[in-house]
Amino acid sequence: MKAIKSKFEEMTNKLNKVRSGIEIVAVTKQVGTVTTQEAVDAGIRHIGENRPEGLKHKRSEVKGDVAWHYIGALQSRKVKEVIDSIDYLHSLDRMSLAKEIQKRASKRVKCFVQVNVSGEDSKSGFAPEQVRPFVESLKDFDKIEIVGLMTMAPNTDDENVLRATFKGLKTLQRQIAEKQWQHAPCTELSMGMSNDYLIAADEGATFVRVGTALVGSESEAQR
Repeated sequence: MKAIKSKFEEMTNKLNKVRSGIEIVAVTKQVGTVTTQEAVDAGIRHIGENRPEGLKHKRSEVKGDVAWHYIGALQSRKVKEVIDSIDYLHSLDRMSLAKEIQKRASKRVKCFVQVNVSGEDSKSGFAPEQVRPFVESLKDFDKIEIVGLMTMAPNTDDENVLRATFKGLKTLQRQIAEKQWQHAPCTELSMGMSNDYLIAADEGATFVRVGTALVGSESEAQR
């Protein structure tokens, strides 16, 4: 626990030098329940999973005041397994998924719309020009609250490319927030991972998703 706690404190201090109030989501997909519990005991309050099985198991085993985030691609047929067990969904990337959430959820779910800012074929998400019409079309979906936007930056060390990606998402977020839609306050930005979270923070991230750099990786994670 000491190692995770020291890493968490170090990351928090670095982020606070950029801007206060940025939340760290510990991505625990590469570790088991013991390490996840250590993370929570170290003071981490946001846990992210990308598989229904991992989420279900850790949700039942890990104790503490935790907000659960689903950060991976979510198949429509898996919605019923996870939607009432999470506090945030970071990967709303199509209308069919929104319809399934509306059908299956018993409570309002905080959702991030996934945006493919960089335009890479390997990435999911809406093209930037599709985001505003999609968000507007959800006004009658009372089980969905669009709290913000999410993106994944290209896998590169080029800071200019990274900043351009994050700036693009920030611009979209502001445009939607200005609409003051009741169903879509869109005040949050989920962007930045282990290798680029400080750059993302500098460009406006309110949630950063950090995995191995914070909680490590286990070759045989217990599920």
